[in-house]
Amino acid sequence: MSREQTMARPDVDLVPVTPTGQRFRVRDHYEVGREKVREFARAVQNHHVAHQREGDARALGHPGIIAPPTFASVIGMTGTRALLDSVLTQYDLSQFLQTDQVFEIYRPILAGDRMRSEIVIESIRQFGDNDFIVVRFALSNQHGEVAIVGSTTIVARRGVEVDAGLNDVVENIMMHGRPVESAQASADLARSDALVPLGVGPLVEPDRHEIAPVHTLPAFDELAPGDQLPVGSFRLTRGDLANYAGVSGDANPIHFSDHAAQLAGLPTVVAHGMLTMGLAGGYLTDWLGDPTAIRKFSVRFSGFVPVAADAASTVEFTGKIKSLDSATRTATILLGGSSEERKLFGRALAEVRLR
Repeated sequence: MSREQTMARPDVDLVPVTPTGQRFRVRDHYEVGREKVREFARAVQNHHVAHQREGDARALGHPGIIAPPTFASVIGMTGTRALLDSVLTQYDLSQFLQTDQVFEIYRPILAGDRMRSEIVIESIRQFGDNDFIVVRFALSNQHGEVAIVGSTTIVARRGVEVDAGLNDVVENIMMHGRPVESAQASADLARSDALVPLGVGPLVEPDRHEIAPVHTLPAFDELAPGDQLPVGSFRLTRGDLANYAGVSGDANPIHFSDHAAQLAGLPTVVAHGMLTMGLAGGYLTDWLGDPTAIRKFSVRFSGFVPVAADAASTVEFTGKIKSLDSATRTATILLGGSSEERKLFGRALAEVRLR
């Protein structure tokens, strides 16, 4: 859904151009399948055993295998797509990119959960021909417990003529969904089937996080501000990108078609921004030893990972303890990511709980 390439936020005051605050519920729930969790964990190279085996998840105090920290992006894809197709219809959807992603995790998503989604258009701010759209969302399980609250920032073009070549890409390269008779029929279908309008108002958010014990490898008392995490390294191939596109539902052809990437002004096919964030989640989990210890995870994308057709690309991550909170036994970690000396994140932070 997104085109991740270098795009700095303008250092200007952005002016609201559209009434905001519209809130929607995704009509149908998302049932979290055990095999889907396993597939997603493999796709983002999150290798913790609690993503694969029930016994290891139970050892951490949970009845089902645990979804990786960025799994919410799969659930959110349906709502975001419906919002862009049926509500935010003034934009050229072939020319937009994702700049920021935030997940605040109140309780883990488990295999077998039935997740309900609510979304709100938090703000739309204009800069030139671009609108910065912030969409906030909340995911709740079958017990009515909010699991994750987060936000996505998208930059979209307004009123710009679409390159005929991009139209050809959409028609001949992109994966298509079920056929519809017309663009209007598509919009009507998305509006009537996918989203339930809830009026104007904020999301209902929890006032505190789950306080279940964590089983981290590092202990709070062993750490100090400034401590460095070990460097982590991951490899990405075109096969990894194709696999992630299928598992996540992000079918943007810049992630598998050189032709589409070149039309978008990219040197070659590039990795999904959310794939790189998923790798960073695995890097954190490898250090923590407990995927449920991540309480908040936020990234501002500033670069991309080019992936050649005949060679793997390497992505490296670093981490540093920025601060510690003795009252909550949490650490704030400043993350860095790079590929071929290209910086991937303008800012990446994680707040984690420690034993």
